[in-house]
Amino acid sequence: MNSGVTARHSGNMPELLLVVNKISKRFGGLQALSDVSFGICKGDIYGLIGPNGAGKTTLFNVLTSLYRPEMGTANFMGHQLTRLKPHEIAQVGIARSFQNIRLFANLTAIENVMIGRHVRTRAGVWGAIVRNRATQAEERAIEARAYELLEYVGIADRANDIARSLSYGDQRRLEIARALATEPVLLALDEPAAGMNPSETAVLRQLIEKIRSDGVTVLLIEHDMKLVMGLCNRLLVLEYGRVLAEGKPAEIQRNPRVIEAYLGKGAAAEPGVESVPGGDLAAQTAARPPQATVQTAPPAGQTREPT
Repeated sequence: MNSGVTARHSGNMPELLLVVNKISKRFGGLQALSDVSFGICKGDIYGLIGPNGAGKTTLFNVLTSLYRPEMGTANFMGHQLTRLKPHEIAQVGIARSFQNIRLFANLTAIENVMIGRHVRTRAGVWGAIVRNRATQAEERAIEARAYELLEYVGIADRANDIARSLSYGDQRRLEIARALATEPVLLALDEPAAGMNPSETAVLRQLIEKIRSDGVTVLLIEHDMKLVMGLCNRLLVLEYGRVLAEGKPAEIQRNPRVIEAYLGKGAAAEPGVESVPGGDLAAQTAARPPQATVQTAPPAGQTREPT
């Protein structure tokens, strides 16, 4: 393990880290998730994909205890996630980024990452008041580790810059650095490539691969299918809050139900359409003629919910 990411669990044999069983979540009359089940093994880059409104971010929010499900369980290394509070989720080894960047905009980059170390520190209120040697030593260690993580994601030269002054791509990488500061076993990334240009996306791919190679399992929501198909070893497809398909990228790419979910009913039978294309499917769907983009209706009592 290099000076970048520190995984708190080691071992050469693959192990099942997360088991999700029949998770369901409702918002009033909207059934956002219905009987969602899947498992993630240690070392996976596991992709979670689906059209807008499929329930992907809702599932993230359930797994990180921002939402409580009506039914189902999520077991992470012996911890029942649905019983924990968000800060306890971080303590057991799950960190996440957000679809909309959530940084402390008026703090510096290094201060943002230092905040991420809070769940791994020991000094309490008394230590902050008296500023004893142990507290000062811990604070120096926190700052040093934060700088290491900024180097790890490639923005150490912006360490003392205010977060809001960073470019969009650098803000994304800063959010990842802050998540890594919690020493996660599982890192959940919600559309990290959104808004990035191709060169930024290529850098992001290298970073995610490096994170996995350093012992952190990754759960990824992403609409960039070129990135997903080239990066993930397994994919779960959601549609109207239900599992549409699960498997290896090559299997998902050629699944007729997945093709129809993205490109419209009957698209899988069209001449020349043999697989999900390897680009941004949201853009591809918008570019198709109106008669080819008719989506299948959601189940009774269900409408699309923004991811």
